[in-house]
Amino acid sequence: MKRYFIIFSLFAFFILGSGFLMDEQPNIARLRELYSGDPSQWPAATLDEEARPGFKDIGHLPEVKYPHDNAYSPEKAKLGKILFFDPRLSVSGQISCASCHDPELGWGDGRRVAYGHDRKTGKRNAMSILNTGYYERLFWDGRAQSLEDQAIFPVQDHVEMNTTLKIMVKNVKRIKGYRALFQAAFQSDDVSLQKIQQAIATFERGVTSRNSRFDAFVKGNKNALKDEEVLGMHLFRTKARCINCHNTPLFSDNKFHNDGQTLLGSRMQDLGSYSITMNLEDMGKFRTPSLRENNITGPWMHHGNFPSIRDVIEYYNLGNPSPIQRGVQVPDSLKKYGRSAMLKKLNLTEEEKLALEAFLRSISTRVSKIMPPELPK
Repeated sequence: MKRYFIIFSLFAFFILGSGFLMDEQPNIARLRELYSGDPSQWPAATLDEEARPGFKDIGHLPEVKYPHDNAYSPEKAKLGKILFFDPRLSVSGQISCASCHDPELGWGDGRRVAYGHDRKTGKRNAMSILNTGYYERLFWDGRAQSLEDQAIFPVQDHVEMNTTLKIMVKNVKRIKGYRALFQAAFQSDDVSLQKIQQAIATFERGVTSRNSRFDAFVKGNKNALKDEEVLGMHLFRTKARCINCHNTPLFSDNKFHNDGQTLLGSRMQDLGSYSITMNLEDMGKFRTPSLRENNITGPWMHHGNFPSIRDVIEYYNLGNPSPIQRGVQVPDSLKKYGRSAMLKKLNLTEEEKLALEAFLRSISTRVSKIMPPELPK
């Protein structure tokens, strides 16, 4: 009898002592103390096996690192900013990088899919360039291995800037005002494709979001988050299971997942990374976007079909009950390459949904307003 009493006492201590693990009304004061303190003392994150390899918890985002073969200099960043805003890199002379990556729109364009050359529309949402310096691969499908590599894709895309790299470099060379800028950045006024790539990449690495209220909270400011946001943070890491993909201080695992939005058979069908790798294991997989600045970077998902964060929460709360479009016949050979097993019905309450949404807003900062640079003549 004494043995059973000891076991029961230990079980009761675990349940009650935790103060929130089994309680429908979590102890917010206790959560506040834990989450604003030593991360090693945080409650355990709810993780699937798929998410465990390489897992790193959320936290304050460190300073971005610049590669050894493209070290930072203010002159190079200045040149990159000017090139980023210069529409003369496109064949029409009307479309710049900033056309689809507007700083006042979270460095996106606020549209479901972007406008490009001759007002053509692409099939994917223009991702924000915020914090892209922390990504290991770029674009929704991971086709670019670095920011330097990424810079050349929009120039050549006939739906975007619609020109060739050779012509683009030639156009920049014709502008006399660029010579002094290249001289300052590279100690040579010679214009080359590599220098253009390096300058734009250097500027983009400096577009970061590191000082949200969430960052202040996890660095020790216990009052930086409201009670609802603290609860949302706990749900994010536990019941809502967002942490499976949106982990690390970037709020992205830098991986690719199939969350059931391939939309097979519809006019919006998109096979994701498979289109690049031609590996069936990559069918329908898209890069996990960072959730930082999500308050201003919508609409969301690779297709831009979700106009609000609440739509995203509802989608994952339901566990995507309809991964295949109605009436679409999927070959048996493809059925095993379906959505990730991490998608499960969450059964969040209305209060929990609101708390989760509130927390997501806490990792956003104020809208960035920068003066477009004066273009060289």
